[in-house]
Amino acid sequence: MGRIPEETIELILASTDIVDLIGSYIPLKRAGSNFKALCPFHNEKSPSFMVNPTRQSYHCFGCGESGSAIGFVMAYENLPFPDAVKKLAARSGVIIQEETYDPEADKRKKKRSRLLDLHNQWARHMHSLLLKSPDAQHAREYLKSRGYGKGMAERWVIGWMPSNPNVFLDWAREQSFSGRELCDSGLAALKDQNSARGGIYVRFRDRLMFPIHNDYGDIIAFSGRQLRDDPNTGKYINSPETILFKKSKVFFALDKARRSMTKDKFALLCEGQLDVIACHENGITSAIATQGTACTPDHARLLKRYTSDVVICFDADSAGFAAADKAFAILAPEGIHVRMVKMPQGEDPDSLIKGQSADAFRKLVDSAQEYFAVKLAHETSSRDLNSVRERAALANELAALIVHVGDKMTKEALINQVATRLGIGAEELRGGVIQAEKDAIKTSFYEKRQRSRDEKTIPQKALPTEINGSVAGLCHLALTSQEAQDWLGEQLESLIEPLNSLAGGSILRNILQKSPDASKPSAAQAFIISMPEEDQIALRKIMGSETPADALRAAEETTAMLVSTHFQNKEAAIRAKLAQPDLSPEHMIALMNEAKDLQDILKNLQQRFIR
Repeated sequence: MGRIPEETIELILASTDIVDLIGSYIPLKRAGSNFKALCPFHNEKSPSFMVNPTRQSYHCFGCGESGSAIGFVMAYENLPFPDAVKKLAARSGVIIQEETYDPEADKRKKKRSRLLDLHNQWARHMHSLLLKSPDAQHAREYLKSRGYGKGMAERWVIGWMPSNPNVFLDWAREQSFSGRELCDSGLAALKDQNSARGGIYVRFRDRLMFPIHNDYGDIIAFSGRQLRDDPNTGKYINSPETILFKKSKVFFALDKARRSMTKDKFALLCEGQLDVIACHENGITSAIATQGTACTPDHARLLKRYTSDVVICFDADSAGFAAADKAFAILAPEGIHVRMVKMPQGEDPDSLIKGQSADAFRKLVDSAQEYFAVKLAHETSSRDLNSVRERAALANELAALIVHVGDKMTKEALINQVATRLGIGAEELRGGVIQAEKDAIKTSFYEKRQRSRDEKTIPQKALPTEINGSVAGLCHLALTSQEAQDWLGEQLESLIEPLNSLAGGSILRNILQKSPDASKPSAAQAFIISMPEEDQIALRKIMGSETPADALRAAEETTAMLVSTHFQNKEAAIRAKLAQPDLSPEHMIALMNEAKDLQDILKNLQQRFIR
């Protein structure tokens, strides 16, 4: 991937109003010269998230998140730096020309872009077929039978895949998509995996097609719902995994739900697409679902970026509770608080909303209880606890679930709760939990080792560079006041020696040498982005404070204090050496001369800093 020039980044930032940008994601309220909001990056009741339009930056005094418009898009959209820059460039109309050319990276980028185009264009075409084609009448009737009309189909870009595969193949040929691209997309596959000569077949036939989006709205796969009974195929089939689509890392409707998840402070985890759609169509917009797979550790880590609270809404039968157990076992170790909706027997969100009302379902969601409370109520009502064997079996099952609770106090409370409910000793159950922990270590050893290897490949968040207080003050002045920066630049020669001995000195030296235009917030932000991540974090913390009214005077006073302290320390070190016994006369004279020079420097310090 080519490097995006710093000048281009500065232009993008200059063309982006950070208040307008962040205001398009979360509601902002004016607070004096700034704007405030509830932080979208952590749960809070009082707003501590501030947006500074003058500096074109944001800072949360609660969790410490801060940065520029690019940093916000990276954090909120969970995008890598290049994608965030390109998204803002498209928003502001800035054309990016990268500085270097990597043929392999360019090839991968073009392939991905072509597959995204294929998915998005074909989705729109299938949507048009659903709405207009006479052959899709049965698909429209199915939607109508589920209580949905044109509006819902448009909002979710629902489409219809014709039963005749040539409709798709002819369309793809007209759009100049190759057979290889059709196979790479998962919409088609080779009839003979060992030879392309055998031709290709279309994976979906006569199905209602639900587009699957990535986190930021691109269509990357499809889920097809059977419209006519066919025992040879499943009711739902999903796209296979491709370079765009990894089902263990994708939630249906996360692109629509993530803002509500942050605002509502929970995610509603459902079983199917129609359940999720029913929720969203009726104002319950934090609903998501996995894609034909159980919840995975990747799903849990993805959810943790948006919320620490998940409400499971699965069927109230044994299969639903088995799936809920698996989800709990994955979510709890990631520090996610799990609750569960007590669904009436035989109901799902879609049927309950249509059969009763959205308010009825919303009340169930609002009254969701701790996972173990619902689990215990279900198991004790459906099993014969008079049987010692049955009670022991249930105790072992619950012990295996309690293992996944990380917090010791919560785990202990659960042991006591379950033991009381089952009428067994807490020590007995605690022993079962300990044994379950040992069993879990044995059975998951290889999975944990592989996960550990995978996690080592994920860059850990950098720690901020340590910066001396005076140096931090001068960095802030140099980036927010052109007058202070110009004056400091004139003193750079005098500052080099003190800066070499102070934490963060290299950062200030870098600022003064590159001299970003401090009169333009976009230039300062672009300069910060160009630095190593640990330096960026340190500077963003510094940039949260106000610039003094007389920035030049502040620079002069801070510099005088910094240099004076440096030479005082140096003189003190020489005096300590002079106090050492057995100094040779030559060495003593040299130290005394050095001490005299330092005293002269200290006496004339003010004259060294020329305006």
